[in-house]
Amino acid sequence: MARIASFHLVSEPTRRAPLAMARLGLDRPRLNRVDGLHFWRLLGTGRGSRTGPGADPSRTALFAVWNCEADLDRFVADHPIAERWQTSAEAWHVRLRSLGGHGHWHGVNPLDRIERGERDGRVAIVTRADVRLRVTRDFGAAGREVDRELQAAPGLIDVVGIGEAPIGRQATFSLWESMDAAKQFAYSMPRHQQVIDQTRDGKWYAEEMFARFEPYASHGAWDGRDPLADSVDDADTQR
Repeated sequence: MARIASFHLVSEPTRRAPLAMARLGLDRPRLNRVDGLHFWRLLGTGRGSRTGPGADPSRTALFAVWNCEADLDRFVADHPIAERWQTSAEAWHVRLRSLGGHGHWHGVNPLDRIERGERDGRVAIVTRADVRLRVTRDFGAAGREVDRELQAAPGLIDVVGIGEAPIGRQATFSLWESMDAAKQFAYSMPRHQQVIDQTRDGKWYAEEMFARFEPYASHGAWDGRDPLADSVDDADTQR
């Protein structure tokens, strides 16, 4: 049976930001015990849609890979963490099928055995890297420049900066109108292409991953709306 992935973005009221940050540690033992959860990472997020330096302590994220869809269904229906999401200030959830990619996340290939998706339609992309300490300043400066190009990229629906640590373990989750739109940004935006070359030539990353997904079912709200509400079947949005 093929695996599936999911991404969850959860916001709390500002007054509960310290609790949201604490749960990035406190929820780890609970997730380790979830049946059918093959791979997961709890993540902090950047402010708004910006992917450069900066953090939003009231918003967190979870990227997960499940042994099958029924395991995710059971988690959403019964687990205390999922029940808590229902009382958060805002939460958005999406299910993902693989469209390919490469790399590892803490030595694991999260794309292994994930169900294949359809390439026609909107696309979700996860990029992440362990940035070597010696290039942290250069990476931060380059990231701010790339973010300016990203925010203006045609076909970008939404993006959030995510990471396992304020410095060094950085990632993004982005939604695009099509695979062509995502490729146009990746290969045609001049500063983005230059940074790709810099990271490779300078060996900036100790580990990296680039993954594309079909976002086939979503519900909830991200900044007040579901950014994929008009792109999935009504039945899927009810999951």
